[in-house]
Amino acid sequence: MAMSLSVLARSFADRADGGGLTREDGVTAVRSAADLVCGSCSRCGIYRDSVREDGYFLYYLLRAFEQKGKLTREDMPRNFLETCGQSGEYIEQLNRSLGRATMNLAWKNRFLESRDTVISQFRELAVILEEFARQMEAAADVTASGEKALRRVWRQKKIAVTRLLILEYENGQREVFAGLYATGGRCMTAKDACRLMGQALGGQWVPAREGRSVITRTEAAYRFVEEGKYRLVYGVAGQPKGGETVSGDSFTFHGGLPGQVVISLSDGMGSGETASRESGRVVELVEELLGTGFSPRAALKMVNTVLLLAGGEQHPATLDLACVDLYSGVLEMMKLGAAPTFVRGEDGVELLETGELPVGVVGGLEPVLLSKKLWEENWVILVSDGILDALPGDEKELVLREFLEGAQYGQPQQLAEDVLGFASSFGEARDDMTVLAVRVWKRD
Repeated sequence: MAMSLSVLARSFADRADGGGLTREDGVTAVRSAADLVCGSCSRCGIYRDSVREDGYFLYYLLRAFEQKGKLTREDMPRNFLETCGQSGEYIEQLNRSLGRATMNLAWKNRFLESRDTVISQFRELAVILEEFARQMEAAADVTASGEKALRRVWRQKKIAVTRLLILEYENGQREVFAGLYATGGRCMTAKDACRLMGQALGGQWVPAREGRSVITRTEAAYRFVEEGKYRLVYGVAGQPKGGETVSGDSFTFHGGLPGQVVISLSDGMGSGETASRESGRVVELVEELLGTGFSPRAALKMVNTVLLLAGGEQHPATLDLACVDLYSGVLEMMKLGAAPTFVRGEDGVELLETGELPVGVVGGLEPVLLSKKLWEENWVILVSDGILDALPGDEKELVLREFLEGAQYGQPQQLAEDVLGFASSFGEARDDMTVLAVRVWKRD
């Protein structure tokens, strides 16, 4: 299926792209104007000169119309102006025909932009399927190592097992797929079944988000996921721009995805309710795409394409996206126009930054992936542009880095408020300010 989607994407991409007005558009416009105005008159020869393959006149007319939006007498040849008694009406009809051609071209280009979205979706779906297939091929079947113990603890609680599969992936994550039903006249919640799994297999387990929550007397398929070794706790502090009541920044801390936590911070262009609405849409769309299986990079590309197609209906917004693998502790950071992220570890505070444009500005934008291994008691601090703008000097990132080097790292909420207070101490907020402080710690 992945190969089929890739072929579909290529077939769409092979179609001709849109551009400006073509020679055919010009010939059609000249012919239409001649039919409506000239009749059988051919004294000026304008139509004859226009359809010549080596003629320059038609090219000049098209470029003049594209630059000015209409043709005037100054754009027409002298012979035409001297011999045509209806030159004004002819130019008017020519402008009308070229205007219709321009409108058709705009709709065509709009369609081609939508086509690019479809191409992107096909390609990203193909990548998702290929990645899923690769993960399944790399997954080790470890059913034999835990089947006996797991069946025993479930049997003791009157839970019958009809089929069982235990997989272990490359990063150490385990998943259990089982056919279960209750035999003792009492049902059991999937969460209680997870506690029994911890006794048999070790680790901590949770039911899959899309799975059933209760084991009943009717056999059904259940999926359980082992929780990661790491956990994240966050704090957030923010302040709208001076004179505004609503901040244009939006954030999310999403821990509902299996084995990972997604943190995002979006800064809508400008301030107030409009910026808040646009940044909120970006954050919500990213979260939805990640929840359906898109990779972080694919999600950012898709959001950029959607906002680009929205045109004047939406405004560009910066986006910080951090994904933390709870099994390996690896942070994957992607930025589109966002301020640097600060990571505090044993060796001090490190800056993660790129120079990308905001989402919704240009097409084909490729998010830059920054990867870093996190350890227990590491901290990740995300800030919006307003925090840096409030700081003195030209090297504002270094000013904030120096502050973070000497900050007290206790509770994430307190650190977020300390950073906001530091930025606010230099005067009234010139832009919306938001701080997300995330602490990494390991499960016992």
